[in-house]
Amino acid sequence: MQIEIWSDVICPWCYIGKRRFEQALAQSGARENTNIIWRSFELDPKAPPLHPGKMGERLAHKYGISPHQATEMIARVSGVAREVGLEYRLVDALPGNTLAAHRLLHFAATRQKSGPAVERIMHAYFRESLPIGDHAALAMLAPQFGIAADEVLAMLASDDFSAEVRADEARAAELGITGVPYFLFDGKTGISGAQPVEVFIKMLEQP
Repeated sequence: MQIEIWSDVICPWCYIGKRRFEQALAQSGARENTNIIWRSFELDPKAPPLHPGKMGERLAHKYGISPHQATEMIARVSGVAREVGLEYRLVDALPGNTLAAHRLLHFAATRQKSGPAVERIMHAYFRESLPIGDHAALAMLAPQFGIAADEVLAMLASDDFSAEVRADEARAAELGITGVPYFLFDGKTGISGAQPVEVFIKMLEQP
């Protein structure tokens, strides 16, 4: 079974959905019979490399809510993340433009390292305050999933893999995908959101 996953590396629900999907793979025993392809989706393609201000302030401005409501939103998603073993530090997160990160994931895929790369980048963003739009910071992570930092810096200094990111996003538009995570099973059946483990198991066990 081929499973394509549209995701953004700064999306808290994408990391939660990733964990739930991984739990479903383990419980269903389907891990060895699946081919997982990570697809790019930028939640804010016009974002600067690094957003100014604190996370709560940005959420309040984006959604037109009070600072208190923004704090509650952060606490709510962090609580859900904790249920799947993820300890978010969203108040310290450093969001920004994710094009470079997505290009790096496509580069990693050419080395059969996309799975470890997705995990390492998401962990660094949600737990270690990785400045997601910083090329040097991304390059420093790369040796941890088997790619030399200087190779990553050279790639990011070029336009390599930008077309692949845009192709993923164009296909997402064709499929009517407006939010992530989005999981497409064998190019036919898609489900949106960080669904419960049971939903993923049902999809994995379908004939």
